[in-house]
Amino acid sequence: MRILLVDDSLTMLHENQRALERAGYEVVTAEDGETALRLAGEQAFDVILLDLLLPKVSGIDVLKTLKSDPATAGIPVVIVSSLCEKNREKLIAEGAEDYLEKNSLMPRHGKNLLPKALEDIVCRIQRKRGVQFVDALTKP
Repeated sequence: MRILLVDDSLTMLHENQRALERAGYEVVTAEDGETALRLAGEQAFDVILLDLLLPKVSGIDVLKTLKSDPATAGIPVVIVSSLCEKNREKLIAEGAEDYLEKNSLMPRHGKNLLPKALEDIVCRIQRKRGVQFVDALTKP
């Protein structure tokens, strides 16, 4: 499964990239919204993990652009942000698949829960689409 991971915090970006790669995901990273949009247009991704506070193009503008472009509209976007969860409903209305607070992903030092949270979200997405998660991981 190919993931586009977008975060301007290099510490968070590298920590989440390592955790996802250890869990068996293929991860491509972007540090700003402009790069994220370019990569999403050039490469195929199964899911995009998107921070909201980004340089060049904000996360919300990235989400809106992705969802308005037929070439990228079908890619599930999961918001991963340090902003409070009160934004969840608005972001889902804008097209996000789900919203994860960064603080909830690392409740204990050294323990990254992003791979497990992502697995749960992808399973839910695939069930809605009629595809089993194992099939999603093994598809080319």
